[in-house]
Amino acid sequence: MSALLLRPAKARWLLVLASVGVATLRYQFPYMEERRRVPDKPAVLTATVRAAVRAAAEAAPDLLLLAGGKSMGGRMTSQAAAEGLLEGALDGVRGLVFFGFPLHPPKQPGTKRADHLAKVTVPMLFLQGTRDELADLKLLRPVCAKLGPRVTLHIIETADHSFHVLKKSGRSDAEVLRELAETTVSWADGIEGKQATPQNSVGAGEPRNRHGD
Repeated sequence: MSALLLRPAKARWLLVLASVGVATLRYQFPYMEERRRVPDKPAVLTATVRAAVRAAAEAAPDLLLLAGGKSMGGRMTSQAAAEGLLEGALDGVRGLVFFGFPLHPPKQPGTKRADHLAKVTVPMLFLQGTRDELADLKLLRPVCAKLGPRVTLHIIETADHSFHVLKKSGRSDAEVLRELAETTVSWADGIEGKQATPQNSVGAGEPRNRHGD
């Protein structure tokens, strides 16, 4: 079993993750807790991530600890990791999971939000939809390629930023959530295996791109 730090998630996400053996710890940013519309300053957001990581590490010290979340929650987690704020939390975070990394605002394509990812040293899993208006895959793919083998990009055909898929895909949202959960588990198992046997580590190369490339 793995422990995934997730900010925040609907109950159905937690149930699906639990069904594949992933324990979760949910947390809120202060502005959400206080029901304010304007987000907190980045320093407050990353400090919140750090506090949540420490809480998760103390609550589940024997589990593989992953951190991440949906949209901004994932981006602030990677920002905290890039700043070294997640180090020292017991064994620390072993990987980051992005359920829809917000590479840019809607209709404002760009890659500036990804600049800090070069400073993240742990493996990263990007779960992205082909209709995500906050992450043009034509921009995200090169970003992931540049980051190298510590990145895995998993693409969900016809999914938007909330992972809703078109009817023509022949799939339900529930099936997509199941795929996201199972992909996370498979990826986490790979991390655990490589860290247990470092001689099998992958050399420099392209990120692994699963499904739909």
